[in-house]
Amino acid sequence: MIILIDNGHGKDTAGKCSPDKRLLEYKWAREIAGFLCDFMKNCGYDARLIVPEENDVPLPERCRRVNEICNEYGEENVLLVSIHSNAAGADGKWKTAGGWCVYTSPGKTKADTLATEIWNAANVWLKPYIDRFPLLQSKGEYDSKQRPIRADWSDGDPDYEARFAILTGTKCAAVLTESLFQDNKADVDFLLSVEGKNAIIRLHADGIMSYINKPDK
Repeated sequence: MIILIDNGHGKDTAGKCSPDKRLLEYKWAREIAGFLCDFMKNCGYDARLIVPEENDVPLPERCRRVNEICNEYGEENVLLVSIHSNAAGADGKWKTAGGWCVYTSPGKTKADTLATEIWNAANVWLKPYIDRFPLLQSKGEYDSKQRPIRADWSDGDPDYEARFAILTGTKCAAVLTESLFQDNKADVDFLLSVEGKNAIIRLHADGIMSYINKPDK
């Protein structure tokens, strides 16, 4: 199985940062993707970054790179994970939304199984974040509607569905993760911490490995 890792956006993408500019999504996503790729390689897997550049490679080109590998090795032998952090607004102000979630394209595909395995791993590796969430919520860091691990169970599994180009334009099982919110102070603190970065890397790694090792995937 070839593991393709997509890091969201680029240094020339407008916005996509925390209000205080401590977290730049393109930089954070590349750091996480790079460590994840190295971790998977050290575990003996064939892991590859599809966007080694720092500029924002257009989505059609990202999809073309993925599909080229699918055509060479067979789409059933390839999976894709696109790494992002979420945002509740685009006005450069702090918000009270928070939490982690995973997306697939609409309908039932192998990506649903991959997403579920990563979601399950998120519940394990983000436990310190989950445990702190109620206290921070009581202090107003998160509004009452927020949950540390987000899910949409309307179709029987926890992933959200969306027609994101990286999901609909690629041939293999593909998921997109939104790891917390870049416009929430508490989330940004966690995302930039050693603890937080390790948790995000490991939840992706464990979820991917669990999916690959499932006999009935």
